Amino acid sequence: MVSTTGFSKSPVAPVELKPWDKGAIEFETGMLWKVGGDTTFNYRIIPFIVSWRTPEWFGFHFRNGSALVVRQKFSAMANFIETGSENRYLGFSGGGVIEWWNPSATWNVFGSAGGGVGWIDAQSAPGGQGQDFTLNWYSQLGISHTLSQDWSVNASAMFQHMSNGGQTNPNPGLNALGMLIGVRRSF
Repeated sequence: MVSTTGFSKSPVAPVELKPWDKGAIEFETGMLWKVGGDTTFNYRIIPFIVSWRTPEWFGFHFRNGSALVVRQKFSAMANFIETGSENRYLGFSGGGVIEWWNPSATWNVFGSAGGGVGWIDAQSAPGGQGQDFTLNWYSQLGISHTLSQDWSVNASAMFQHMSNGGQTNPNPGLNALGMLIGVRRSF
């Protein structure tokens, strides 16, 4: 390409963003089963979780191209309680995600943990959740595979705790563990 000044200009190549350079919206669902807590019911929960992952907050980028990055994650969850004294749960949480990416940025292993608040439709059943307001925390460990520049899929194990933080006596907390699958769109 020749400019009007007589000097040639070389085209500027677009910079390719890595997956952790962009924010992402994610949808996950699966099944969680009661693994502990003081409740007498055998809960089975189907979670529907929509999350926003921020771009990289900080990280370490290695010479071979792999990266260890930390991002923030904010989630809204709507749980359908298939088995238990309640029927539904709506919660919000925030936390951190640590991701190790392979050198070609085609897959990663991730761990996440966080907590927040929620509302359950407490039924006043003995052994059920004692009130509607709850606290929640979770931890998650999984693997994600990049399908294209903007899309990826993931599978993970998730632990979730819900309780009223001791606001009633007894405090029938619920611990649940299970598997999730998800899809993520980066932007």
